[in-house]
Amino acid sequence: MATPKTSLSTSRPPSTPPASLSSYSNRGLSHPSNLDPLTGAQKQICKVKPLTIKVNDDLYGTVPAFLHIPQDYRREQAEGSEKTAAILLSGAGGGVVGPSSMYLSMADKLASLNKAIPVMRLDYRYPARNKYCVADVLAAMKYLETGYGLSRFVLVGWSFGGAPVYTLGGSDERVVGCATVASQTADTDGIQSVAPRPVLLMHGTGDKTLRYSCSQRLYDEYGTEGERELKLFEGDDHALTRNAREAETKLCEFVMKCAGVEIGGAEQDMLREELIGVEDRVALMKEGGDLKGGEKVE
Repeated sequence: MATPKTSLSTSRPPSTPPASLSSYSNRGLSHPSNLDPLTGAQKQICKVKPLTIKVNDDLYGTVPAFLHIPQDYRREQAEGSEKTAAILLSGAGGGVVGPSSMYLSMADKLASLNKAIPVMRLDYRYPARNKYCVADVLAAMKYLETGYGLSRFVLVGWSFGGAPVYTLGGSDERVVGCATVASQTADTDGIQSVAPRPVLLMHGTGDKTLRYSCSQRLYDEYGTEGERELKLFEGDDHALTRNAREAETKLCEFVMKCAGVEIGGAEQDMLREELIGVEDRVALMKEGGDLKGGEKVE
């Protein structure tokens, strides 16, 4: 049995073309399959905009994304206020649905609230290379700020995704909170500068891909000057398949807290609902490109 690692980053130059939006067409990756809990709560289902975002760095190019936004959202709604969006990042192979396909579900839930929070599921041009992935996230932030008036961002990352999350969390004041699932420790020194902004770290103690001590170390490196939470799921794997529902709810609640959004009643119940069947979560990860680049469920 291989020993779990602490990093899935690579320093090798990119040798393949970047991902394109066409890679995800006709795969059912816009909305989760079960929208009944949203319609049952009398929610107006958000719209999903497939995007190609231009990145201006030394490699240039574009990065694919899916933006979940309220049906009636207008840029002027954010004028004169600090409006928050969440950006969700996958692992060392890129992808757009996240661990156990949580991103696909939580994006619809958050963007369909009465006080909706726009959510972007962002791929990478060159996964596992933090320099370029950070540039991808910066381009996404600029796109959301320029096009939608969104000026505050909650970053969520899985596995390798912890690297761009904490790099930007430690250097960009527009980031108001950072959450990671099964994060690596390479390229995450920025977590030492995130406080007093909050962090949430989750990890399965049975993770065979990245050892759970990675999240324990990050929790310690964050320090004591802000709000931090470490949630370990006993015996669970790299994608938290056994506790996906609870982990997804915690991520939603974290994003809402960072955005200053409070809910109750039917909306609170809706957050805990399953929009993706247990049997579909891993299959969707494969369709969404999340099980590449050394990423595994185990």
